[in-house]
Amino acid sequence: MTTANKRSAEHPIDKMFLERWSARAFTGAEISQSDLLTILEAARWAPSASNLQPWRFIYARRETEHWQPLFDLLVPFNQSWAHNAAALIVIASETTYKAAGSDALKPAYSHSFDAGAAWQSLALQATRMGWSAHGMIGFDTDGAPAKLGIPQGFRVEAAVAIGRPGDPSVLPEALKAREVPSTRRPLNEIAFEGHFPTG
Repeated sequence: MTTANKRSAEHPIDKMFLERWSARAFTGAEISQSDLLTILEAARWAPSASNLQPWRFIYARRETEHWQPLFDLLVPFNQSWAHNAAALIVIASETTYKAAGSDALKPAYSHSFDAGAAWQSLALQATRMGWSAHGMIGFDTDGAPAKLGIPQGFRVEAAVAIGRPGDPSVLPEALKAREVPSTRRPLNEIAFEGHFPTG
C-alpha cells in the first residue's frame, strides 16, 4: 500500500498520484515564465487519439497585463481564493479534425478525453515542481471564447489556478476546513471486470 498526504492507495502506485491535490490556499508567490512553460510542456506530451493534440491553453501570470481578463471570467466563489494564484489557465479543445487527404471536417470524438489527459500531465508536473494546480468549471464558459479569442470549433473545457500551496488561514472562513487532500471512492466502486454491474 502506498501512503502520502494522509492518503492511502489500495494498491502500490507512485506517490506522485497521492501528492497531487487541488489546493486553494496559495502563498501569493509569483511564478516565472520558465516554470509555467515547463508545466505546459508536460501537458504538450499527453497522449491523444491519432496524435491530434486537440488541447489549447490560454494562460496569464498574475503580475502581467493578461491576468485580469482571465480572472474576471471566474465566478465570485473562485475569485475569493484564486486571487492569490500565480497563474490562470483556460483549457480548450478542438472538436473537429481533417482526415489525411481530406478537407472535410469530422467530429473528434475524444477531444475532451484527450484534453483531460493533458490537464493531468500539467497537474502532475506542477506538483513535481512544488506548485499546486486546481481545476475549475466555475467560470464564464460561454463568454470565454469571445473574451479570449477562442475560435469556433473549440470547446472551453476548464480553468486552472496554479500557485504555491500556502496556509489555510488565507482562505475565506467557509473554505478553511475544506483545505485538505480529498479521498477517493474504493476501487471496487469504479472498476468492474468484464461488464458494468447490474442491479
